[in-house]
Amino acid sequence: MSREVPHIFDRQRLRQNRTRRAAKLADYDFLLRRAAEDLAGRIALQNRRFDTALCLGASGGMLREALATKGGARIVRLIEADLTHALVPQGGLVLDEEKLPIKAHSLDLIVALWGLHHVNDLPGALLQIRHALKPDGLFLAALPGGVTLAELRAAFLNSEASLLGGAQPHIHPFADLQDLVGLMQRAGFALPVADSDMVAVRYKEPLKLLDDLRGMGEANVLTARPKHFLRRDVLRAALAQFSATTQQDGKAVAQFELCYLAGWGPHERHSERHKEGEPITRFDESALPAKVEPKN
Repeated sequence: MSREVPHIFDRQRLRQNRTRRAAKLADYDFLLRRAAEDLAGRIALQNRRFDTALCLGASGGMLREALATKGGARIVRLIEADLTHALVPQGGLVLDEEKLPIKAHSLDLIVALWGLHHVNDLPGALLQIRHALKPDGLFLAALPGGVTLAELRAAFLNSEASLLGGAQPHIHPFADLQDLVGLMQRAGFALPVADSDMVAVRYKEPLKLLDDLRGMGEANVLTARPKHFLRRDVLRAALAQFSATTQQDGKAVAQFELCYLAGWGPHERHSERHKEGEPITRFDESALPAKVEPKN
């Protein structure tokens, strides 16, 4: 990685977190499965066959499972990869999204399930992915967007500033949807499109939200994370503020923005003019699953 790239995320700590949580991921994977089902639905809408596909962030095979009911026959060979061997299905690969040893123009489809929000050099990762695509190959991604856990982030910052006189980061920053579109364009994808979906998760006990995040392998991996345990009074104050500002029907509500990206490996057909007002890529909402709102 270039020295000019800010080292925001501790990738080694991320690998450790995902490895540690792999055995019980199924108890906390509701957002990952939602994203996998959405991506599988979008693949099914493509009127074509993909001879060779790669899934980054396999998480034990979630995309393959979703494809089994949403058009998996469109993919002849699916290669599954993850940052940790503990989440790589049999026959898969251990790959780091920041360093992809993939031959140029070798894949018909690349799907990034969830992991790109932990990449330090996201423009570089997208460029590597675009280079790995064949001309007219498709890239799809799902990752949390900027609205995700905004109230929880503010609650921690306010509570620490009030009780300690300063604040340290506890909740990861997430890219805005428009910024993600710009990064897709910079990486050279043809016809880049993006959309997002909000998923509200209700919690009777806000502390369960933190347990869910740890269970997903989403514990704090910021390089600037606090090196000491969070004080109990700060935690209580933060969760109280979060609950008060988000409460609906007696429950705290955590908002997750799921962003979806799509782009193509450049091909001569992409230079054809589209009719004015015609969408470049259609995603039929009826093919996508309904929102899920786990409750405890």
